[in-house]
Amino acid sequence: MDLRRSLNGALAGGIAAAVWAAQQPLDKRAFGARYDDVELLGKAVSKGDGWPLTGLALHVQNGAALGAAYAQLRRFLPGPTVAQGTAVALAEHLALWPLVAITDRHHPRRRELPKLKGNERAFWQALYRHVLFGVVMSVIEAKLNSEVDEEPGPIPVSSNGHGNLEVAVGAA
Repeated sequence: MDLRRSLNGALAGGIAAAVWAAQQPLDKRAFGARYDDVELLGKAVSKGDGWPLTGLALHVQNGAALGAAYAQLRRFLPGPTVAQGTAVALAEHLALWPLVAITDRHHPRRRELPKLKGNERAFWQALYRHVLFGVVMSVIEAKLNSEVDEEPGPIPVSSNGHGNLEVAVGAA
C-alpha cells in the first residue's frame, strides 16, 4: 500500500464530503425531506447546540476514510474512474441504509430527527448524495494520484510457481 495514494484519497474523500454537506440545504428542498447527515452525526455525540461543527467534522472524517480506502481499491476495479467512485459510494449507501432502523430506535436525540426507516424520500435523497460524493471523490482522487498511478512491479514469487525468480532473489 502506498501512503501517498491513501492520503490523496483521504483528501479527495474529505473534500467530497464537504461538498455533500454544503449542498444539503438544496437537496432537502428538492427532495422534500429534512434528513441531514451532519445533524444525524453531530447530535449523536454532542449534547448541546455545538452539533453542527461536530457533525461536519465527523462527516468529513468519514468521507476521508472512504476516500483513502477507495484510492487503494481503485486500481483493481473495472471501468472508468467516475463509475468506480460512484459504484463504491452507492455500495456503501445500499449496505448501510438498513441500519437506519437502529438510528430510529436508539439515536440519543431521535425525537429531534426525522424517521428514516421506510422514508422513501430520504432514501433517494441519500442515494443522490452518494452519487454526488462518488463523482466528486473519484475526479479529485484521480487528479491527485495521477503521478502515483503506475503499474505494479513484477510479482517476486507466488505459491503456484508463477512470478519472477530474478526479482525474488534480488537480482533484478
